[in-house]
Amino acid sequence: MVNKLIILLGFVWMFNLQGQSIFKREMGLMGCQFDITVVASSQNEANSYIDIAVEEIQRIETMISSWKTNSQTSAVNRNAGLKPVKVDDELFQLIKRSIQLSTITDGAFDISFASIDHIWNFNKQETTMPDQAKLLSSVEAIGYEHIQLDEANSTVFLTKKGMKIGFGAIGKGYAADKAKELLIKKGVKSGIINASGDMNTWGKKPDGNAWKVAITNPMNKTKSYGLFEINNQAVVTSGNYEKYVLINGERYSHIIDPRTGQPTKGILSVSVFAPKAEMADALATSIFVMGVDVGLNLINQLPNVEAIIVKSNGSLATSNQINITSK
Repeated sequence: MVNKLIILLGFVWMFNLQGQSIFKREMGLMGCQFDITVVASSQNEANSYIDIAVEEIQRIETMISSWKTNSQTSAVNRNAGLKPVKVDDELFQLIKRSIQLSTITDGAFDISFASIDHIWNFNKQETTMPDQAKLLSSVEAIGYEHIQLDEANSTVFLTKKGMKIGFGAIGKGYAADKAKELLIKKGVKSGIINASGDMNTWGKKPDGNAWKVAITNPMNKTKSYGLFEINNQAVVTSGNYEKYVLINGERYSHIIDPRTGQPTKGILSVSVFAPKAEMADALATSIFVMGVDVGLNLINQLPNVEAIIVKSNGSLATSNQINITSK
């Protein structure tokens, strides 16, 4: 997932009558860039709030990382096909919601896709297609229906050997949601958590105006498709045009269909507006897999969710409530 949202913050030192201003910090977290923006009365106050958000994001990474051997997620993966693993309720509920998202997307979103993460590297050094036998073997280990949850005991069991869960298509969105939620509890009236394109906002700018984003044209990054107000909601932009490999002259992008193990085609980027970044994150990835027509059909059935899709030829497709005159 790559960040193609231009955040229009105005002047950092633009004060309103209450002496509030905008403060922003950029840093690397969860293997990507996070931009944390808060409205506060001083730099010191802003720093203390941003530090709180950073600690929360680091806590979540420790819980959900499949690369950290001491994480609960890694414990679940190590015991695939062997036994259930007891996890904290927070992780249990995240997995439960992930399965619900798999259900409504007919498997286009699936956290058990991680069993195939060693097949495609997308480091631009690959010159041949993956071994088909290994690919098919890995796909056989994918399937959200094989994630067994025991709510009474708070256990997770991956019933097939070789299964792995990973939160690459939902984790940053969840972290953005949790950081926002915590800062609101701490009294921060307005801000933005931007996790490499998984962006969540609340409140307004010090001048009373709404936060706005511009959705960038992936074929010409100096242009955008327009400005969109984001009022206490999330917007996630996912693109497949920067992380890819070329094999025999054909371009293969990093977003994989978990049902086939093959890279998706036909879409350059997807932007999803939703109440939470977690949902927007998962749906943006799912649309790549489902395709334009099926993806928009799903979006149009979901309340308070909209999408903008840039097709491979540069043309646009949007959900019902999005109006872009240039499309």
